[in-house]
Amino acid sequence: MKKIVAMALVGGRGTRLEDITKDTAKPAVSFGGKYKLIDFVLSNLVNSYIDTVGLLTQYEPHELMSYIGNGSTWDLDVNEGGVHFLTPYTTKEGDNWQKGTAHAIRQHTRFIEQYEAEHVLILSGDHIYKMDYTKLIKTHTENNADITIGTFKVKKEASRFGILEMTPQQKVIGFEEKPLHPRSKNASMGVYIFKTKVLKELLSHGELTDFGKDVIPYALSKNYNVYGYLYKGYFQDVGTLKTLFEANMNLIDNPQFLKLQEYRDFPIYTKSTNLPPHHVTNNAVIINSMISDGCLVEGKLNHAILSSGCYISKNAELKNVIAFEDVRIGENTKIHNCFILKGTEIPANLELVFNEVTVIDSEKIGELYEWNASDHWLNI
Repeated sequence: MKKIVAMALVGGRGTRLEDITKDTAKPAVSFGGKYKLIDFVLSNLVNSYIDTVGLLTQYEPHELMSYIGNGSTWDLDVNEGGVHFLTPYTTKEGDNWQKGTAHAIRQHTRFIEQYEAEHVLILSGDHIYKMDYTKLIKTHTENNADITIGTFKVKKEASRFGILEMTPQQKVIGFEEKPLHPRSKNASMGVYIFKTKVLKELLSHGELTDFGKDVIPYALSKNYNVYGYLYKGYFQDVGTLKTLFEANMNLIDNPQFLKLQEYRDFPIYTKSTNLPPHHVTNNAVIINSMISDGCLVEGKLNHAILSSGCYISKNAELKNVIAFEDVRIGENTKIHNCFILKGTEIPANLELVFNEVTVIDSEKIGELYEWNASDHWLNI
């Protein structure tokens, strides 16, 4: 019997991230040079002494499943509990493709029942934050709440989130999913804890397919005891190219936000690449950048982040660039304002300067370079 079972929703496609998620689930996207988005939720769980988690997959799960494996990186390879991949399946009634967050959980209530948990912690697997869930659980039990929602004070783009209205005691009295005119700055983190009995009652209503749009408003209308828990640390929902880029650059410009350096008390675990240390040559110039293991830098980095195994040739210049694993940049190439996807090879003597953050890969570069093969520079 477990007091808490966690259910992490990791099957999202993340269409607003464009080609970054064209063949991988959003939680498997690289972040900060050495991490994946999923590292934060899994690390939060183990740092909160929660060792039983179901990962609800759907879109392009292979890379994510291969990366997590048996969960040993996060100390989740335990006999009683551990990490479990929960996939869509077929029954005599038909295929069980996920129609929403609540519908996804409903498909796997037998997993929750297996552990006879008192409470269920429901999470999104693609948010960036360091949170001790034990504080959330303590507040939930002290309030004798049926549902507790993790919240944060949103500073901008409040209409991207579910917005809560709360009393001074944090009791939720109103909730709107992505309202055009938000009534407060209390935004949902997509972090919920339910009494298991209450969750099963609510999921028995088949028309309730999404927590934000359906379940929480319905629970309030039926006078369930719903509370908010105000989280005061750094939180970022990286649902767009802009927010993913900003969150990466915050690691350079504002390292105190996420406090990754404070790893002794609350580490963020990630899978080791087993690569040698990075190497910066005499010809290189490095300004306000982050470089991961296995990189060789002979060119110039200015406000850039390199994932493992990248090679930056002589006289190449990267500014405001996030390069994923195994990127190769040719000599005399100039690149500004973009994500460079895993394994991309960019020839020498190109100029790729974008006004807005852009995603590039070998296919796009191949098309542009062939089209402009007669010129020395490629101007965009």
